[in-house]
Amino acid sequence: MVISDKVPVTHDFASLTPVCILDAVESVGFRADGRLLALNSYENRVYQVGMEQGAPLIAKFYRPGRWSDESILEEHTFLQELQEYEIPVVPPLILGGDTLHSFGGFRFSLSHKHGGRAPELEDPSILERLGRFLGRIHAIGTLRPFQQRPEINIDTFGVVPSNFLLTQDFIPKDLLPAYGSVVKHALEGVTHCFARAGDVRILRLHGDCHPGNILWTDDGPHFVDFDDSRMGPAIQDLWMFLAGERADRVRQLGDVLAGYEDFHDFDERELHLIEALRTLRLIHYSAWLAQRWDDPAFKQAFPWFNTQHYWQDRILELREQIALMEEAPLWSA
Repeated sequence: MVISDKVPVTHDFASLTPVCILDAVESVGFRADGRLLALNSYENRVYQVGMEQGAPLIAKFYRPGRWSDESILEEHTFLQELQEYEIPVVPPLILGGDTLHSFGGFRFSLSHKHGGRAPELEDPSILERLGRFLGRIHAIGTLRPFQQRPEINIDTFGVVPSNFLLTQDFIPKDLLPAYGSVVKHALEGVTHCFARAGDVRILRLHGDCHPGNILWTDDGPHFVDFDDSRMGPAIQDLWMFLAGERADRVRQLGDVLAGYEDFHDFDERELHLIEALRTLRLIHYSAWLAQRWDDPAFKQAFPWFNTQHYWQDRILELREQIALMEEAPLWSA
């Protein structure tokens, strides 16, 4: 999810027809057999494409105007680095020396298909194993910074998205003062959390490491969808594994860190950032939906967005986050 207007939009997905998709795949040397399966992706368009010979491939068509070519290639380079260190990720195929291709006004990449299921996060051994892989990912992430991709911080995930929401016509007028007030206080709480954490290290992250972006098999995980990869504190890739009551989250955090710290040191000051980062994600998510609202796929997938009830819930949600940010941080068991 990115809230940005730096790259001009020249094209939408309306002209990404099945014929265009198949022609794009064949333009880089493959022979498709005509089978297409749309996969669950809203920011981009992702398809499983059947091949005349061999296993299906995954074709990813990037949303026009979102990332620059240089930003996409930084993601590709990071994935290739991780693969070189035998970390289970799914990098794009290198075809003719390139990973990013263009056809019919769209940029796209191809990758191998990997199956799997969501990980069982109630299993301590799985959490520990996920922690090990994330520790390895972060160890590589510290080797060099992104130059093109932005940082997860109060400005990019809080101030900019909230200003966008408050200056557009998405929030009902009778709720606008309440939302404006609560988001102001929420960002003050975020600022205090970052101040308590101090000068924590930032590194290259997965950036959106929720369980849906992990494909688990009996052999372990594959980490997929690095589309939101950017710079940020390590805890950003860990907190989304934590759920339930406080005691549950403490136990889960301990399990994750037991594996993580086998490969990468964890700065416990970052625990002050868990609820702050959750708050920023909630603000950013609403702005992401709003900015994409002219995409018909969003209206179909998120019919509850932009309703009176939706914004009432967001106001309540941010009030709850303000209270949570005032609590003592989690500490690993």
